[in-house]
Amino acid sequence: MTNASDVSKGQAIRHNGAVCLVLETQHRTPGNLRAFVQMTLRNLKTGRSSVERFSSSDKVELVTVTRKKCEYSYREGKDYVFMDPETYESISVPEELVGRAKDYLTENQVVDLLFTDDAVAAVELPPTVTLKVVSSPEGVRGDSATNVMKVAEVETGLSVQVPLFIKEGEKIKVSTAEGKYLSRA
Repeated sequence: MTNASDVSKGQAIRHNGAVCLVLETQHRTPGNLRAFVQMTLRNLKTGRSSVERFSSSDKVELVTVTRKKCEYSYREGKDYVFMDPETYESISVPEELVGRAKDYLTENQVVDLLFTDDAVAAVELPPTVTLKVVSSPEGVRGDSATNVMKVAEVETGLSVQVPLFIKEGEKIKVSTAEGKYLSRA
């Protein structure tokens, strides 16, 4: 157990029974009130972020999280199978832990697996991924002053808003944080 004021960005803590990654910390002293620490936490199980306040003297439990780069291999039932490129060991991850990352996983996609107590806690995607467009209806060009978008389906089944000039078979870069089109690959 350590003081909340000693926790820094990038560490993991146990909060309300769940392992959370600390995305940001701020030490605040508002006016004549007591100082507190405000943390932005991401729950590794659900993927949701929240802002929590702790008194500077509150005790929090630090959790050791190890990060390992792995390649996505294939899906087996409700499990996703990843391979450790160093040991060639297969690591099976349940669908619940993969979460929304499943929309961005393609064969041989490199991701970070986060481990706590020798068990996979979360799958962390890179900021952008390259995906192939499999279905993209022809857009109708008209007189417009703005960037006109259409819906395209990529190889993983995800629907992405793309510009009219994107056609089937093209590869595009997609932001994993927002699920938005960034550019052609």
